Amino acid sequence: MDAAEQPRFDHKTFLAGLPNLPGVYRMLGEAGAVLYVGKARDLKKRVSSYFQRSGGARKSDLSPRIAHMVARIQEIQTTVTRTEAEALLLENNLIKSLAPKYNILFRDDKSYPYLQLTGHARPVSSPATGGASLPSPACGGGVGGEGKAPETGAKHCEALDPGRFPRLAFFRGTPDKQHRTFGPFPNSLAVRESIQILQKVFRLRTCEDSVFSNRSRPCLLFQIRRCSAPCVGKVSDADYARDAAMAEMFLNGKDNEVIGEISVRMEAAAAELRFEQAAVFRDQIQALSAVRARQFVESRSNQDADIIAGVIRGGVACVYLGMVRGGRSLGGRSFFPSHVEGVDLPTLLEAFAGQHYVGRPIPATLVLECEVEGLAEWLSEQAGRRVNIVTHPQEERRIWLEMARKNAELALATREGLRENQANRLAALNEALGEEGIARIECFDVSHTMGEATVVSAVVFDHGAMQSSEYRRYNVTGITPGDDYAAMRNALERRYGKIAEGEGKLPDLLLIDGGKGQLHMAVDVLTELGMGNLPMVGVAKGVERKAGMEQLFLPGEVEPLRLASDHPALHLIQQVRDEAHRFAITGHRAKRAKARTQSSLQDIAGIGGKRRQKLLQTFGGLRGVVDAGVEELAQVEGISRELAERIYRELH
Repeated sequence: MDAAEQPRFDHKTFLAGLPNLPGVYRMLGEAGAVLYVGKARDLKKRVSSYFQRSGGARKSDLSPRIAHMVARIQEIQTTVTRTEAEALLLENNLIKSLAPKYNILFRDDKSYPYLQLTGHARPVSSPATGGASLPSPACGGGVGGEGKAPETGAKHCEALDPGRFPRLAFFRGTPDKQHRTFGPFPNSLAVRESIQILQKVFRLRTCEDSVFSNRSRPCLLFQIRRCSAPCVGKVSDADYARDAAMAEMFLNGKDNEVIGEISVRMEAAAAELRFEQAAVFRDQIQALSAVRARQFVESRSNQDADIIAGVIRGGVACVYLGMVRGGRSLGGRSFFPSHVEGVDLPTLLEAFAGQHYVGRPIPATLVLECEVEGLAEWLSEQAGRRVNIVTHPQEERRIWLEMARKNAELALATREGLRENQANRLAALNEALGEEGIARIECFDVSHTMGEATVVSAVVFDHGAMQSSEYRRYNVTGITPGDDYAAMRNALERRYGKIAEGEGKLPDLLLIDGGKGQLHMAVDVLTELGMGNLPMVGVAKGVERKAGMEQLFLPGEVEPLRLASDHPALHLIQQVRDEAHRFAITGHRAKRAKARTQSSLQDIAGIGGKRRQKLLQTFGGLRGVVDAGVEELAQVEGISRELAERIYRELH
């Protein structure tokens, strides 16, 4: 129904009954569809503002986007709350769950990653703090290890408790109070880089407890000096505890203290003519100094802060979130919200802060570009402590904000450039194929190894980018192994059969990774489903199977279409095809690995579920079981020597 034909909402009667209290309002359109969710300190005043000077002889003060929304209102629902802060929380919970058409929406489905140090390190006194003397040369270790490892045997290794040796780990989710958690980090790369640095300097373990408890010899990380091998007693408890404590100090921003302590050890080693150990300490100091030098912000305090800057240009917006923890920058992340036409910067930042911090840790300080009314009160209520909002920063905070704003501008410019480039590619593709309106593309690819673990991938390109949330994999069984035609038919029938029944969205173009045969089979399937008119292209590698030599087969055409290697349309086809190939082979490898892990041990007589699980836990996976000798296999609980010899024979 057109907006002009809809029954007009009687706003005067509705407004007369609204209270002057804080709360949340939901504007509903046709069939109860939620158009907009908002919060208000005074419901009567806020909702009335949408209808004052809207229509009639006087021009409306509303933006075109909001005026368009108001014209479609058929009902308004309200919920009264005790405070505006409570209203803000309810508003953003509703926005996330309902995704209203006219609200600014920030999509962030993943929780932020953390770096976790398991257990609780015991404080160990050191020369830098006026404590005990340097460790005995009989001990090995990361920062403190200076000699050969203490003598250990298999029985001693089995007795080691992994809880005594904190582990570095990548972590997502709600932090566990029994472990020390650092972050959140803006992305997984920042966490993994931090783990690599800590491994290099402090040589802390990263293995799972099940692997740690069952090691009989050091792993490769010990050989390349990235772990001190506590699993086999190559480092004393005291040395490892000290290394873990210093790693924690470094993560808390106390890098000056850590570097100072290592410097004391380096000088002591040099004075005792232990020059090799002194060189190790020197390299560790240089590594930590390099990390500190890479930070684009360096704080004189150990504060935690988030820096939020936004840019709005041409109906597109970008919000950049910079994270500072312990006075050190952890990097940042760009967000591109939808439904931002006609919004101003305070509204944009309010929407971001409200949606972003629901259910997430909130730092002590937020640095923003402008005032956002009521935000400090709401964040403080969420955090259970006072949260400081800074909108006119000075000194180092001003530098943080300038850097965040610059990053937002660069991210927006990059995105606009990519969108323009993709638009040009789509236009070139339409021209090359003689079509109009191609915007959504789906591509299928088959992956298997000599018929084993056949997987067909379906990837989607839409709105100028790959839409990973719409990707699908189809596990194909019941066909002749290696029959790509049957596998492709199976996947196409399953996907487009549902679309024919009204589920899902039909693409504007179907790409098939294959030649004439695959294309003809796809035409047959879609014709049977009543979709034979859908534009289709078979993408085959050229004679030399090189990028840029692809041949494009079209239904009804005898000769393939060949585009120049630098043609924008070919670049778009290659992008989508390559993503389909990557997605297919990733799924195939995972399926094959799972099948081999199960079957190779299941097929051995005498290996049931419990024994198989014990073997995999003891050796850290199937690869470790394959690498183990008969003696090592026989040491596993429940495995006799005869069975160990049988396992060894079957796996080799």
